[in-house]
Amino acid sequence: MAKDLNKVMIIGRLGKDPEMRYTPGGSPVTTFSVAAGRQWKDGSGDMREETEWFNIVTWNKLAEICNEHLRKASRVYIEGRLQTRQWPDQDGQT
Repeated sequence: MAKDLNKVMIIGRLGKDPEMRYTPGGSPVTTFSVAAGRQWKDGSGDMREETEWFNIVTWNKLAEICNEHLRKASRVYIEGRLQTRQWPDQDGQT
């Protein structure tokens, strides 16, 4: 049986300072956003650019390290797994 793989690698810059909080059980959680851009030439030879934003969540000791050392515009290498989330809108739809 083949195993699945969920792994992502991102190199980019923080959009703002990290935010650390604690779970009800006392575990630290730090969140921050990372912008990763790319450039390419379109069909007519013009340079194009786009930026993708990623929301990053770190836990426990790594959360403390990120909160202490990272700041807005810090360049980071992120390696982890991709997890999507859904929230209900004003009408209760996801």
